[in-house]
Amino acid sequence: MSELPHGATGSSVGGSDDALASSADWQAEAARKRGQVRPVKVIRPPAFSVGTLFRGVQTLAQYSDLLWILSLFRLKVRYKQSALGWIWAALQPLALMTIYTIVFTRVTTVATGGIPYPLFVLCALLPWLFFSGSISNAVHGLVLYPNLLTKMYFPREIIPLSYVAASLADFLIGCVILAGLMDYYRVSPTWNLLYAIPIMLVIAGFAAAIALFFSAVHVRFRDIGLAMPLLLQVWMFTIPVVYSLQSVPVRFRRLYLLDPIAGLIENFRAVLLLGGRPDTTSLALSAAIAFACLVIAYAYFKSSEATMADAI
Repeated sequence: MSELPHGATGSSVGGSDDALASSADWQAEAARKRGQVRPVKVIRPPAFSVGTLFRGVQTLAQYSDLLWILSLFRLKVRYKQSALGWIWAALQPLALMTIYTIVFTRVTTVATGGIPYPLFVLCALLPWLFFSGSISNAVHGLVLYPNLLTKMYFPREIIPLSYVAASLADFLIGCVILAGLMDYYRVSPTWNLLYAIPIMLVIAGFAAAIALFFSAVHVRFRDIGLAMPLLLQVWMFTIPVVYSLQSVPVRFRRLYLLDPIAGLIENFRAVLLLGGRPDTTSLALSAAIAFACLVIAYAYFKSSEATMADAI
C-alpha cells in the first residue's frame, strides 16, 4: 500500500470519506431544519464561459463553511499519531536553514547585504515552503477522495483550496521562529513589515492557481503527481531563496521576474529584514501575473469539474 500525504493510508482515506460524508449529511439536515436548504445543483457537460466563473465564485462563497471544516480537518490529520506532532512544522524550515547555512557559508559565499545568512535564508524559506507545500499536497487531493466526489455535490475546488488554507498554519509557526531569530540577531522590524500581509495573499493566490490547475490535470494524468516533487525542487533554485536577487545578472532580471514567486519572495525578505518598502514594479507585475494565472486555472478547473467523478 503506497503512503499518502501526511501519513494517511488508503484504508484511512476511505474512513475519512465516510466521516466527511456523514458530517456533510448532518449539516444538510441541520440546514434544512433551519430553512436554509441550498439549491439543487445540476451537473452539466463541461463548458466554459464568463458566467461559469462568476457562478463558481458565488457557489464557493455559499460553501465557505465546508472550506473551513475541510481546512481544519487537514490540520487535525496532518500530524496525527506522530510522536513530535506540530514540532514537525518547525523542524523542516530549521533543518533546511541549517543545511543551506553550512553549504553557502563554508563551501561558498552569497551576498546578503550584511544580513546573517541563517536569517537571510529562513526569511525566504518560509513563504517558499508554504507555496511548495500547498501545491505538493493539493495536487493529490482530488484523487485521494474518490468516494467523497462521487457521493455528493460540492464545489470540487474546495479540496485543493483547503490544502492551501491549512498550510498557513505551518507558515505562522515558522514566523514565530523567524521572529525569535530576528531578536537573536538584533534585527529590528519596522512598520513596513505590514506589507508582508498583501505579499503573502498574492503568494497564496498564485499557489491556489497552480494547485487548481495541476490537481485537475492530475485527475486524468497521474504523471503530474510523480513529476511535481522534482518540479518544485528545481523551481526552488530558480528563485531567490538561497541567494539574493542581486546575484542575478542585471540583463536577465526582467525575464527572471516574470516568475511571480521570485519577485514576491524578494519583496517579502526586503520588508521584513531590510525594513524598506517593496519594489512597486516587481510587486505589481507579480500580482498581475498571479491574478491572471488564478483566473485561467479556475476557468480550466470549472470547465473540467463535471467529468472529474468519471475520470477518478
